[in-house]
Amino acid sequence: MFDDATAILDSALDGDGAAVARTIDTVVERSGLDGAYGMAWCLAATLLGEEVPVGGCSLEFPDIDEAEYDTRWVARFVSAYANHDQDTGEALFGAAVADGQLPECLQTLAGSTLATLRSRAG
Repeated sequence: MFDDATAILDSALDGDGAAVARTIDTVVERSGLDGAYGMAWCLAATLLGEEVPVGGCSLEFPDIDEAEYDTRWVARFVSAYANHDQDTGEALFGAAVADGQLPECLQTLAGSTLATLRSRAG
């Protein structure tokens, strides 16, 4: 799953959205939804970095309910990761699958992770 997350970030860094989508599809074909979930959890960990606050984290995102589905999903999924709340992460993941939104959500998560890494480096 770490290699898959790295491949997605490398493709995103290259600006190759099609390669990001292919990598996501490959992960799902090879490892199923469990593999895709593990990869998403790795991306959330990378986005937050090593400085995850101890204790509960709250979702502070103005107008979150008006955001696009994938943006809401990423904010809530990363919040679940930050709170060590795997049950909520799994529920969000399952909802994205059921709603047919998983590829878009994972692409947005990859883009958000990359933007965060660039911000830290700059």
